[in-house]
Amino acid sequence: MTQTKLDPLEFRRALGAYTTGVTIVTACGSDGALAGVTANSFSSVSLDPPLVLWSLAKSAYSLPIFESTDYFAIHILAAGQVELSNRFASKGEDKFGGVAYESGIGGAPLLPGAATRFQCKVKHRYDGGDHIIYVGEVLDLVSRDEMPLAYHGGKYALPARKNLRKLVEGSTSKEFSDDHLGYLLWRAWFHFSAALQANTVVAEFTDHEFMVLMTLFYGGARSAEALAFKSLPHGPEQRASLTSLENLVSKGLACAKADEQGRERYALTDVGRAKALSAGVAAMSVEADFLERVGPREGLVLKDLLKHLILETGGGFPFPLHPGESET
Repeated sequence: MTQTKLDPLEFRRALGAYTTGVTIVTACGSDGALAGVTANSFSSVSLDPPLVLWSLAKSAYSLPIFESTDYFAIHILAAGQVELSNRFASKGEDKFGGVAYESGIGGAPLLPGAATRFQCKVKHRYDGGDHIIYVGEVLDLVSRDEMPLAYHGGKYALPARKNLRKLVEGSTSKEFSDDHLGYLLWRAWFHFSAALQANTVVAEFTDHEFMVLMTLFYGGARSAEALAFKSLPHGPEQRASLTSLENLVSKGLACAKADEQGRERYALTDVGRAKALSAGVAAMSVEADFLERVGPREGLVLKDLLKHLILETGGGFPFPLHPGESET
């Protein structure tokens, strides 16, 4: 039987369909040299005895260091350690320069902030084609309740629990609204806005007024054009924002002033800043309650997806709290 030779690139892409965690494996060689590599080949092997494995390319610069020691440390990275992952995935020789670490068993560097860390003793080394497979016995572990960093399809990812509950319990409907993005975004905002409006300070403002108020509070003085989001093609949204600005001015919460270049900018008055501070505290309280309901990890994924959606569909529409092109 003739076996078809696999295309290495196609094989690599196919392997990317399997989502993994991201680890950094460190060691200290017999001569005291340090090694650290980013790897997603980590896997459990046995519970009794506690064994794990990972693999290292035979072409790796750090291979002699790992071969000269019987100890290594595996760090399962937390979601916020992308920069550290990239650092140890590079081919630079001074990966530990400026990085805080402690010496562990066998001198292996222990990096801070990992979701989980294993200190291991080499139990077996196996030839694995173009890699060496290391099986290690876990001698010590430290685990924290942190969202781990994931890797899928050649990109970093964030893991979240799959929601198996239906929007309407017992419903088998396939109607437009049940799974339509616009409906889901509107429904989520309706719930969030209703919780905000339960606060007496926030209830003084419409949604547009609240957004303009928060933009001026956190983002600083803006022109009327920037506050109307002129990059949006929707006239009604622009008019609503301008009307909201006028309302804030009439209430004595905002005022117009000239900047150093003589351009008219709107900023909050002292009364407006006090109102905005109270409204902001209420908004953060509502956010904290919502995130507690969905879970902190899922909240992080939700925020990341919404930012991605905004950036991919904004058409030049800046984040409200950031200055737009018209402000420069």
